[in-house]
Amino acid sequence: MDFRRAKKETVDPTYIWIGPNEKPLTGNNQINITKTGKLMVKDFLEALSGLYTCTLSYKTVKAETQEETIVKQRYDFMIFAYREPDYSYQMAVRFTTKSCEGRYNDLLFRVLKKILDNLISDLSCHVIEPSYKCHFVKIPKHGLIHELFIAFQVNPFAPGWKGACNDSADCEDITNHNILQARDRIEEFFRSQAYIYYHNFNKTIPAMHFVDHSFQVWLVVLGLLVLMLMLLVKTAFLSVFMELNLAHKLQTKNRNMKTRGESIVTCLWRWGT
Repeated sequence: MDFRRAKKETVDPTYIWIGPNEKPLTGNNQINITKTGKLMVKDFLEALSGLYTCTLSYKTVKAETQEETIVKQRYDFMIFAYREPDYSYQMAVRFTTKSCEGRYNDLLFRVLKKILDNLISDLSCHVIEPSYKCHFVKIPKHGLIHELFIAFQVNPFAPGWKGACNDSADCEDITNHNILQARDRIEEFFRSQAYIYYHNFNKTIPAMHFVDHSFQVWLVVLGLLVLMLMLLVKTAFLSVFMELNLAHKLQTKNRNMKTRGESIVTCLWRWGT
């Protein structure tokens, strides 16, 4: 900030703001420049990121001669915004396995991720940051067993997600609705795993199977936009405001995924039987 200039009187100040497209900014329903030179931006989106330049012009007046001199100062700002989902879901699940060594653990992990991605791909959602670790667990009255502890996050910004927005500039209602549907589908998928285990495999227990009641989900609430401002030259005349509507009226409908779940889970039951 140009604190020294801000503490002094400024005679006949004028302000010219230049945006990232190198054109002068003028007032409209999204951009407002106040009489004191403040730039106010409403609903700052990624497309508005870039270099902003403010040129301040003012006069110095000699008292004895009334001679005027025009002084100009330039202030540069780099402003960036990137999008994150309002809602994301962190999930965890466990599978039994014969051993913590061997290629089948990694194979199950990769196939499970692929199945989940296919399950929610039409919602423009995908699985990110997947990971797993193998542990041996002491079960009361059953001794030690090996289990895979699997964790992943479900994100509504899969490649091509903007196509679901129907050219809307701000489509968080759509992405939030999609992520809720994705959560419900994945939850139903693992519920069907337990159903098949108890009803279809009660005679032959597969070595690698879903651990009933192990599915957990956490809601991760994030800001729609994260704004980062980098000051290149000292300044005193920038104020950016974002008005984010975080009130979402989402209504979810119960969806019968039983048939879908039974057709998919068969892939996971072929190993170790």
